[in-house]
Amino acid sequence: MVAHRSVGLVTRDPSLYHELAGLLRERRWPTVSLLPGHRIPESVAVVLTSPEEAYLIAHPNVIAVSEGLDRRALGAAVEHALGPTSSEEEIIVGIDPGPRPGYAVLAGPTVIGQGSLESPEAAGVFANHLRHRFATRHVLFRVGTGDPPARNRIVNALLSHQRSVELVDEQGTTPHGRRRPRDAAAARLIAQTRGQAVRERIPDSFTKGEIANLQRLSREGSDGRVTISRMSAHRVLRGELTLAEAVEEAISRNPSSRPVRRGASPREPL
Repeated sequence: MVAHRSVGLVTRDPSLYHELAGLLRERRWPTVSLLPGHRIPESVAVVLTSPEEAYLIAHPNVIAVSEGLDRRALGAAVEHALGPTSSEEEIIVGIDPGPRPGYAVLAGPTVIGQGSLESPEAAGVFANHLRHRFATRHVLFRVGTGDPPARNRIVNALLSHQRSVELVDEQGTTPHGRRRPRDAAAARLIAQTRGQAVRERIPDSFTKGEIANLQRLSREGSDGRVTISRMSAHRVLRGELTLAEAVEEAISRNPSSRPVRRGASPREPL
């Protein structure tokens, strides 16, 4: 048997073809472009097509891609199909908490996807896309214990989508280096570490230090113009608004604050 190592892009839909072809080039996956009805080579491990054309394609592994695709979840599914992983292995997602959480998706020992999410709440949406792409598999989410406000928002977002969640002690899982590569590396280690199951929502509870730190960041981000209130800091920690939005609100309530120097703008925490 020929090893199944390429992706078949099979569609007559020009907009879908354009979008998927860009993703395939980006990921540097070997690709065969065909039309529905054409013979599919044995080297094709997975076929990408539209939901309307899926029934026309005779192949054991067809992924129907609809409008508004999630590239991260789709990428993990394709990487899994191209790799040596078993179709029975559990999918485990490690998440390193932060304002832009790092994530890593593993099938057995193999990393099939990694990167960062836009916000802690985005973990719930990502979980839904993964459930769609791995509909027959159990998907377990392991979340690190660092950055408690972001961690709690991630856990609660996952639980609201009925996902299986474990909390993993982050001690020893944070590599040195720049933030984003470090987040993905930490997420891989978190995914590989057993944690404690979480079944109930974590209530909001913020320390005086967390609130004071946000107020400090608001002063720095506004070049000393304002300090956000404790109530606004609570809203930022709950994910109801960003720090930049809280600073703008504070400035709008205090028009007498000194002007900011040209080119300056409120900054988000790193």
